[in-house]
Amino acid sequence: MRMKRTWLMVWFISMGLVYQAVAAQKAPPAPSAESKCQVCGMFVAKYPDWTGVIVYKDATPVYFDGPKDLFTYYLDSGKYDPARKRSDIAALYVKDYYSLNFIDGRKAFYVFGSDVNGPMGRELVPFAKKADAEGFLHDHKGMKILRIGEITAAMLKTLD
Repeated sequence: MRMKRTWLMVWFISMGLVYQAVAAQKAPPAPSAESKCQVCGMFVAKYPDWTGVIVYKDATPVYFDGPKDLFTYYLDSGKYDPARKRSDIAALYVKDYYSLNFIDGRKAFYVFGSDVNGPMGRELVPFAKKADAEGFLHDHKGMKILRIGEITAAMLKTLD
């Protein structure tokens, strides 16, 4: 019994360290040339300016060719990977439209309904700064600025 508790304690500590390491990353691991978008099947590395990544607590990355497909997956992950739950996600990354740097997708500002297209057509356009999103919204005929909790599957379907 004591040995079982010891192993259980070691497992919990190691899982906590993996989660902290993933959460502390400044950028996710880069997709390989063979990495495919989990929603549409396109090769992600061909579209580096639009790449999105979900990293699970076990450090497994899942790649997307744009924020639209990332959120399609995020909002219905059970459809694409029944073994995973949203609560298993450690980090979510998108590329800031202007800097092209990865940013925390949970903190980003997304312009919805602009005249800028991504690899799969109309797209959510992510920004690290609200002021950048506001300027882009005005310059590119965007409809509104959204935060992660405001993005719905119905909205994403209108971008198809």
